[in-house]
Amino acid sequence: MMITMLVTYRGDEQTPFDRDYWINVHFPLVRESWGPYGLISAGGFFPDGDGAGLIAVGIVTFRDEAAMGAALNSPETTRVMADVDTVTAVKPQRGIVTPL
Repeated sequence: MMITMLVTYRGDEQTPFDRDYWINVHFPLVRESWGPYGLISAGGFFPDGDGAGLIAVGIVTFRDEAAMGAALNSPETTRVMADVDTVTAVKPQRGIVTPL
């Protein structure tokens, strides 16, 4: 059963966040790095208006929980996480969306 991980970034309008890099460089890196482990899709959006402190949300979907675990424990994850530092100094938080 597919599983989706939400990756959230908190901040405000003063928090540096390179939106263009995140969408056009970071997500292709995520897809390239985790695709072989069962990644189905990866993308993100920026909450409009009062995002209750959220400045960006990544949506990363895997084939199943085992695929997500394999990707997160892969050597490529070091590169993916290091690339986040190019986007922002904010440390992302991960959460799992429970399938219905």
